Amino acid sequence: QVQLVESGGGLAQAGGSLRLSCVASGSIGSFEGVAWYRQTPGAQRELVARFTSRGSADYADSVKGRFTISRDNAKNTMFLQLDSLKPEDTAVYYCNALCRRRDSGILSPYWGQGTQVTVSA
Repeated sequence: QVQLVESGGGLAQAGGSLRLSCVASGSIGSFEGVAWYRQTPGAQRELVARFTSRGSADYADSVKGRFTISRDNAKNTMFLQLDSLKPEDTAVYYCNALCRRRDSGILSPYWGQGTQVTVSA
């Protein structure tokens, strides 16, 4: 099994910053893709940032220039730096990883449990 555990959410004021972390553990063979999503009540989960298959970062238009995705492959950890936060960034943020398991070789998507980000005006 593969587990993703997020941390770093919380309350911030508009214009402030937060840093989200997502640590992967378990039978990890390789990652084919990693991304961050967010979801607000009643809305679909939306892609916020991801690393493409070429290794470059890709962002939703609403967060370009404000959010930064990064990763530490040695520690199986990815990050999302949230700067210049706006009240509309309030959501539950989820990390997602497309991982090939070391034990079975099966490629599957995995999700973290989500971390709440609340931005006050």
